[in-house]
Amino acid sequence: MYEWITVISAWMIPFIIVFIPLYAAFRRIPVYETFLEGAKDGFGTAVNIIPHLVGMMVAISMFRASGAMDMLASLISPLLDQLGVPSEVLPLGLLRPLTGAGSLAFTAELIKTFGPDSMIGRMASTIQGSTDTTLYVLTVYFGAIGIRRSRYALKVGLFSDLVGFIAAIIICLYVFG
Repeated sequence: MYEWITVISAWMIPFIIVFIPLYAAFRRIPVYETFLEGAKDGFGTAVNIIPHLVGMMVAISMFRASGAMDMLASLISPLLDQLGVPSEVLPLGLLRPLTGAGSLAFTAELIKTFGPDSMIGRMASTIQGSTDTTLYVLTVYFGAIGIRRSRYALKVGLFSDLVGFIAAIIICLYVFG
C-alpha cells in the first residue's frame, strides 16, 4: 500500500500539469489568454492588499519587540509546566496566529535546538500543521475584498487556533509521550 501511495504522489503533480491544459484545449478554452487574465487580476489584488500587510507586519513587530509576547508567555508557562507541556512551544502558539513566516522560523529554531525527534520538535511541527495564521488570513483575504467587520471571523479563527494548539499538544503527549 505504501508503495502505491508513493508512486501515485510522485506522478500526481506532473499528471495535473499535463491534464489541465489538455482538458482546456479539448473544451476549446484559450489556456494562455485565460492565464494572463487571471494573472492581471492577481496583480491588482496583490497591490490592493499591500497596505493591509504592512499594517499587520508593523503590529506583529511591535508585539514582539515590546516584550508583550514574552510577558504573556511567562504568565502562561507555569500552568503548562504543571500539565507536562514544554514551555518552549508556548511562543509558537502565540506567534502562529500572527505570522506564518515568523512561526515557521521559530519552529525551525526549535527543531534545530532540540532535534526533530524530541518532544518539543514533534509538538512544534504538529502545532505548525494544526493551526493557521488567522490574522494574516483575515488581513489578506478580507482586505482584498473590502470586508471591514471581521469581529466574528476573528473570534472563530483564534478559537480554532487555540483548539488546534491544545489538540496538537494532547495528540503529541498521547502518541509520543
